[in-house]
Amino acid sequence: MIKRALMLALAVALVTTAEAQLYKYTDPKTGKTVYSDQPPPDIDTKSVNIRGGSGPATKSAVEQDKALEKGRKEVAEKAKKAGEAEKQAAQNAERCQQTKNNYQIYADGGRIQKLNAQGEREYMTDEEIEAKRESSRRQMEEACKQP
Repeated sequence: MIKRALMLALAVALVTTAEAQLYKYTDPKTGKTVYSDQPPPDIDTKSVNIRGGSGPATKSAVEQDKALEKGRKEVAEKAKKAGEAEKQAAQNAERCQQTKNNYQIYADGGRIQKLNAQGEREYMTDEEIEAKRESSRRQMEEACKQP
């Protein structure tokens, strides 16, 4: 098994020195120069010889695996951040709605009850209602402002 792997690695190393055949032509639709490994029909092409050994070395399987793993981690990290951002946006929207509801209670006016220190219900004065209305308006504006 190990001998086969070594033979395969040796064969791959020797193949990199082989020449490859490329064809160069101008695309009639776009006017751009195109390189291809197969000549297109009905178009004048120029044959271009490429030597495989002069280019940059290819990555080993271990290096490719590391690069793939790094890419997977980055994708997972981005997905996690997006999920956290969605959760935060939902919480902000909920808080905004709650503060709007609180403000509406004081904006509608009327007789509003509160509990006093003894736990008994009593009506709020007009000054207390106005102070709560202003306070809840500021809280609503803060909670509902867009970043």
